[in-house]
Amino acid sequence: MTDSPTRSSGLMFWLVVAAGIAVMVFGIIFVGRFDADITLTPSPLIDEPAPDVAIRYLDSADEFRLSDYEGQIVVINFWASWCLNCRTEHDALNEAASVYDDLGVSFIGVAYQDRESASKAFLEELGRGDPYTYGIDDDSRVAVEFGILGLPETFFIDRDGTIRAKVSGPVSGALLSQTIEAIALGEVVDPQTTTDDVENH
Repeated sequence: MTDSPTRSSGLMFWLVVAAGIAVMVFGIIFVGRFDADITLTPSPLIDEPAPDVAIRYLDSADEFRLSDYEGQIVVINFWASWCLNCRTEHDALNEAASVYDDLGVSFIGVAYQDRESASKAFLEELGRGDPYTYGIDDDSRVAVEFGILGLPETFFIDRDGTIRAKVSGPVSGALLSQTIEAIALGEVVDPQTTTDDVENH
């Protein structure tokens, strides 16, 4: 005895519904875990020397290294043109780069998982920092060395070349000032400070 076409189509309908629900539940769990990893997992690089990897300049084939900035405080920000939060933080980074230049603080922006043309268009639209060094991570090698989990992510490196803090998510002007000045004064820096933390303090 075979199932009727009506019964078979009804069974197929419920199988499709069940599969759809399973995919939705999995997606919610995955996104929740991904967000938690970005904001809550401390970087193992805190209090370790910054990786001295070669980074290609966004505007040329030449390369630079973090060791070129020896004796300076370095703020290195990983971003991409498709990242909405990168737009949110862009002005704050540019302004801080200008304000802290005379105090020996250098800003580096590394475009990650982005097309070179798109990265340049992003900067042409929103403006470049001055001074500001822009690089691009062609093969994701720099991101791997820094353990990048999502964008944007920002690392703060002291004058001895040691990573002192990491921020996951968009930085604000207040957060940049707070962290840079703490490092300059030799104070303890919260490695997982977020923009929400600053606004709530």
